[in-house]
Amino acid sequence: MTKDIYRQLQERLDQYSMGFPATDSGVEIEILKELFSEADAEMFLHLTPKPETPEAVAGRIGSPVEAVAARLDDMSERGLLFRLRKRDSVKYGAIPFVHGLFEFQVSTLNPRLAGLVQRYMDEGFHGAIARGAAAFLRTVPIQRTIEVLHHVAPYEDAAEILKAAGKVVVTDCICRKQKRLVGQGCDKPLEVCFMFGSMGQYYVDRGMGREVSTDEAIRILMNAQDAGLVTQPATAQNPGGMCNCCGDCCGVLTSLKRHPRPAEKVFSNYFAEVDEEMCSGCETCVDRCQMEAIRINQDGAAEIVRDRCIGCGLCVAVCPEEALQLVLKPKDQRRTPPATGFEQMAFMAETRRAA
Repeated sequence: MTKDIYRQLQERLDQYSMGFPATDSGVEIEILKELFSEADAEMFLHLTPKPETPEAVAGRIGSPVEAVAARLDDMSERGLLFRLRKRDSVKYGAIPFVHGLFEFQVSTLNPRLAGLVQRYMDEGFHGAIARGAAAFLRTVPIQRTIEVLHHVAPYEDAAEILKAAGKVVVTDCICRKQKRLVGQGCDKPLEVCFMFGSMGQYYVDRGMGREVSTDEAIRILMNAQDAGLVTQPATAQNPGGMCNCCGDCCGVLTSLKRHPRPAEKVFSNYFAEVDEEMCSGCETCVDRCQMEAIRINQDGAAEIVRDRCIGCGLCVAVCPEEALQLVLKPKDQRRTPPATGFEQMAFMAETRRAA
């Protein structure tokens, strides 16, 4: 008996990025039916993440080039495929659920799909995110906390990442938007996620974002960090994008927050440290922390729960007594991000196999 086309699609998506695991309720199939027709699903299954021309796809599946090209372009316009335009060439590739199908609905997300995604997060996807978090996004210290550090690598400096990106496109945070549509989440800034290069161009082409100068991008970054958002670029040293996330809405941070030891799961080279003699016990840092990694001890001073600290620096930036600082992890605990996006994908696959 032939397996249902949507179950085939679910199993294919489960091979990509952080996966797309099945649930007992089958809510993942409801999501796919909301996004894909059966013809869309069949076409997706003919593709791989490596972008191909319509001619190559048509030749492989034995269909007319014009019909294949029209369907591929229509699917890319609905956020079901990635489209790569270079000069006179147009190529299309399959995409994961995250980053991909979910984020590409940022301009069209409706309450029904937002509700289905919330159910899916609760029933199965949070675990997949937590397992793959380190391979997907990494935490870098917020800007004002690294200016005093010595020998900060460019890949640890969010402003340097923006300066090196070339084309920078800013878009709304899909996680914050999804939460608001289901009556949850926070009121932190929405237009705070960056896409670079060809991914940024795809966002512009579909009206999902706008191109900004490096100076404007850095202003957006600073405002996001002032609002208490954690800066998370993709794990590669030359990332394709960079998010600014909160513990109320972000799929990655909310999944990490559920874990008893988030520090083990995140890709970060820093942790916070308190000078108890300088600490007044004002609890400003407690309110600021997205991982519930700070508590007030019996002496009335802040104390870092090292297993929960992801080294973002949000607490350091707001401490009125300057009692907090970011400290580099011991040398044997530091990690160098994969050099390229391709190496990041290999690292992600390796991480999933080991999980």
